[in-house]
Amino acid sequence: MDERYALSDEPAGGWRLVSRPGIAILAAAALAALLTALMVLTAASGRARDKAAARERHSYEVAVVTGRLGASLARSEAALGRFVASGDRRTGTAFYDEWRKAGRLIDRLDVLVATDRHQSAHVRVLRRLYEQRRAELAPPAIRATYRQGLPALTLFAAAGASETLPRIDRTLERIADHEETLLGRRADNALTLAEWSNRLTDTLSIAGAVLMLVALGLTGLAARAYAARHAAREQAEVERDRAGALARAVEERTRALSEANGLLKAEAEERRLAEAQRAQVEDQLRQMQKMEAVGQLTGGIAHDFNNMLSVVVGGLDMARRRLAAGGDDAAAHIDSALEGANRAAALTRQLLTFSRAEPLLPQAIDPGALAAGMADLIDRTIGERIAVTIACVPDPWPVFADRYQLENAILNLVVNARDAMDGAGAITVSVANEVVAGPRGGIDAGDYVRIAVADEGCGMTPEVLARAFEPFFTTKPVGRGTGLGLSQIFGLARQSGGTVEIDSAPGRGTTVSILLPRAEAGAAPGAAPAPDLPQPTAAAGETVLVVEDDPRVRHATTAALAELGYRPLPVGSAEEALALLDGGAPVALILTDVMMPGTTGPELVRMAAARHAGVPALFVTGFAGGAGDAPELAGRAVLRKPFTVAALAAAVAAALARGG
Repeated sequence: MDERYALSDEPAGGWRLVSRPGIAILAAAALAALLTALMVLTAASGRARDKAAARERHSYEVAVVTGRLGASLARSEAALGRFVASGDRRTGTAFYDEWRKAGRLIDRLDVLVATDRHQSAHVRVLRRLYEQRRAELAPPAIRATYRQGLPALTLFAAAGASETLPRIDRTLERIADHEETLLGRRADNALTLAEWSNRLTDTLSIAGAVLMLVALGLTGLAARAYAARHAAREQAEVERDRAGALARAVEERTRALSEANGLLKAEAEERRLAEAQRAQVEDQLRQMQKMEAVGQLTGGIAHDFNNMLSVVVGGLDMARRRLAAGGDDAAAHIDSALEGANRAAALTRQLLTFSRAEPLLPQAIDPGALAAGMADLIDRTIGERIAVTIACVPDPWPVFADRYQLENAILNLVVNARDAMDGAGAITVSVANEVVAGPRGGIDAGDYVRIAVADEGCGMTPEVLARAFEPFFTTKPVGRGTGLGLSQIFGLARQSGGTVEIDSAPGRGTTVSILLPRAEAGAAPGAAPAPDLPQPTAAAGETVLVVEDDPRVRHATTAALAELGYRPLPVGSAEEALALLDGGAPVALILTDVMMPGTTGPELVRMAAARHAGVPALFVTGFAGGAGDAPELAGRAVLRKPFTVAALAAAVAAALARGG
């Protein structure tokens, strides 16, 4: 048989001749197919390596942009701190430049992570925090731009206490941590692909060698076998070069990440220094506020109180001289001294209301009736050269406020309007209902009553209008005002749930409006306070337990109650009062001071009510802010210090009539 053929068994059990070159050709074809498949896999492996390298570069760029963004925000915060502290416009320009740069970096970061849903969510949070932080830093920056140092420092300190900046830092850390995790995962994937490519290359080399051996036995296929082997060698070299390039790229990326880590540490140190500087600025701000407040408060109060004490001392001295000389005009000097004392008490209440330490005693008030009832008082206060018009809607809504403080606020606004017109012109006091559609000036939507005082004076410049509510700020000459008026009115309005609005411009006058919330349905307007007239004395001689730690005030109160026909029972502390009550003393009324050492007045009344139900109480107070019990005085019988005998009589009679 010819050696070129071989026997092959058939499934049918027979034999047929198969050419050995045919077998070689089939084997070569199989090897060629295997070689082609290996080449395809190698090409796919190369493309996968390229994608892995691109993802590595992308992660590195995200990390760098994140670091630059954190640094830019830190530099902008530090620049704003220096700008607020020094007023140097160059630092202000640096703040605005760094802040806009941070915004561009956020835009770049948004583009980089657009395909990563997790990172895109972080960037959206970061952009919202960036806008929120811009809103917090804008007020101190604007104040510093207009060289308003103290307000700018105050607003900057408030912004420094905000949680927005720590939330920005945490969001940046989440983005960096997530990208660092992705980078490590992608680096591992790139190394795995490199190893897989090397194995494919080795396999491809083996397949080429086998194919070459087969080609040596086949003369007709020698050229093609050689070409395949040559191509396999070139491909292996290319793969080795690409593997080397990938290794070098990984090494460069590792070095770049190390440098980026160093930059992040440096930026963290810079942020720490900026935080330390901000803390120093806050300490300086607190010290400046203390010194300025003490100086202004001391000067303003000392001036006004010296004037009032001059009236009191002079009136009492003249009354004593007249009484010693047997004159009959001592009462006029005593009245003058009382007027000065009442003015001093009114100033004290203004200061307490301004500091929000004076407890308000609100009641439902008809604002129209209140304004109309003040007409005579206003006329006597501002003089005859000013025409006053009181305009009120037919059915004004009732408001829930402190009647005394509201009357004082309206009178203060009228006096300010008179001074703005140099004592001649027209003033309009108006009362109107108003529905506020949405949040405005610190108040929510709802029904409000607008009490406005409008004048025809010189008006306010924008600079003066911006500082109108600042404590102790005044445009009046020295000796004509302390600058507490509008601040006290603003404090009253905010304590009552409302606000104050000013509409003014140079040359067209000023309108100051007090917006107070409408009283709840069913609240009846309270009656006006009783006039200061002699009150009838007690007929039954009820026993009044007087609890006062100051012996002089206790003696004066006891004497006044005895004058009115009551039986006073004076004690110097809450503990003594409880001992008398527990001993069975027949007490018809507890008249107690609010602020006392140890147990306070409200605490005494609570303990007495728990042990002896039905005993009414009357609180006497000059200042209740430090007791922490001001909310408990709302709706209770309260007599303010200093008080007259007539006021004491009316308050005791009302408390007894109300009962426990």
